[in-house]
Parts: sequence; C-alpha cells; structure tokens
Amino acid sequence: METVERINGIPARVLGKTGVRLTVLGIGGYHIGKPSDSQVGVGIIRTAIDEGVNFLDNAWCYHDGRSEQIMGRALKNGYREKVFLMTKNHGRDGVAFREQLDESLRRLRTDQIDLLQFHEIIHEGEPDRIFSEGAIEEAVKAREADKIRFIGFTGHRWPRLLGQMLDKDFPWDTIQFPTNLLDGHYRSFANEILPQVAERGMGIIGMKSLAGGQILKAGVSPQEAINYALSLSIDTLVSGIDSLKVLGQNLTIVRNWKPLSEEGQKHLLERVASFARDGHLEDYKRT
Repeated sequence: METVERINGIPARVLGKTGVRLTVLGIGGYHIGKPSDSQVGVGIIRTAIDEGVNFLDNAWCYHDGRSEQIMGRALKNGYREKVFLMTKNHGRDGVAFREQLDESLRRLRTDQIDLLQFHEIIHEGEPDRIFSEGAIEEAVKAREADKIRFIGFTGHRWPRLLGQMLDKDFPWDTIQFPTNLLDGHYRSFANEILPQVAERGMGIIGMKSLAGGQILKAGVSPQEAINYALSLSIDTLVSGIDSLKVLGQNLTIVRNWKPLSEEGQKHLLERVASFARDGHLEDYKRT
C-alpha cells in the first residue's frame, strides 16, 4: 500500500502485483445509478476522471444493469482510456458467468474489462460452486480472449467464506471487502483477511468505509472514517458517491489525507467500540 506519488493531488498506490497504479479513491458503481436523472451519474464519473480519479467500480447487478449503462455512456469520447475499469459478476456456473460478462461488456461499451471480480461471496457453498460448475474456467477463458485482464472476488458478510476462496488453488489478482472502523469489532475482515492477502501480494480494494452511512451514528465524521480506511494496508478504496457535492467532499478528504499512526487508529477504534460490537450498524454482515 505504499503511496509513492499523487495524481492531481490524489494519492496513488500500485494494485498488488498487477503493476497498475490507482488513485486511492475509486468511484462506486452502485451509487451512480441512484439519482433518477442518469446524467447526474454521467457527470459524477466524468468530473471525477477530470479531477484525476482513475478507478471505477461497478457490478452486473447494480440497479438491474442501469449503473453499467450509465457508466458506459460516461466513458465515451475518450474517457474509457483514462481509467482502470472494474465490474463484478454473480455467475456461479459457467453459463451464468459468460452471459453476465458479455452483458456487462455491452452495457459498459468496451471490449475489455480491466478487473472482473466474483461478486458477493456471502453464502455457504459458493466458493465450491465457482470451482465445480465451470465459472472459474470461463473466467480464465475470458482472460485468454482479452475480455478481462485480472480476476478477483468480493464479500461483505462472512470473513471465513473469503478465506475459503483464498484456499482455492488459483492465483487471485485482487480481493475486495469492508474496511471501516466498525469492522474492527465484529466479524472483522481487517483482522481475519487483511493479513492473509497482504502476505500474498494481492491487490486489496477497500469498501464501505462509512458502512453505508451508518458509521455516522457512532459519532465519526466522513473524514475520520476515510482517513482510517486509507491508513489500512489497502491499495484503493471504493466510495459511494451520488452527487457532485459528495464527490467534492471526498476529493478534498483524500487530497488532504495523511496516514494515521497506530495510536490514532486505536483511538478511533475505541471511540466506536460500544456501537460496533454487535454489528447492528453493519447491515450487510447481518442480512
């Protein structure tokens, strides 16, 4: 996670062993599809890229494909060449994986997705299905056909399920999981998974730094929450942004970011402990 340069004032880090340098702020695809006017999403994406952000997140499932369609429109006129584009796939068998990938490529209006991740490994048996029903073989074929460059996976409910994915005999490029102050106290990905993947040199993508906004109920500001997430051993952080105002606030936070000391991290963890121990503010882990 060493930060060695800035892109228009935004810290940048290399994504694991991929050799790709990403801004520590990535634009989350889910929130792009929330505004009723799709042009809002297009404006957020293009403004972010113009400001130097070079990492975009999405998923086949977000808003029934609307998020990918909006992002595809935003990436016209030369914007596609300026970003590292990620989307995510729910296919657990070969047919579903292939169909979803081809649909994502059409929606995003691109011939190649830089990073394709198996999305939401949150149910028992899913790691085994991916490796026994043809999904992983289809991912490798897609990479060989230059439809995708890198392969990873995500999860936000049970750390042990991500551990099962790591146990598979496959050279994963990336992983994505929650990295926030609440997580340190309940089913903690930072405690259980982060040390494993850091040792492997995988690209580590953080998410849910504000726990869907719930972390504010613990008396933590967005700046404190994002500063904490970026002080962990992650390479980049996906942030949900549904307005130009929020984009501007997040750009200011990351441009002014300085790593928290271990003592500073510990202090923030202690502040939220009473709110975090039962996981009630992390709905994505419980439902």
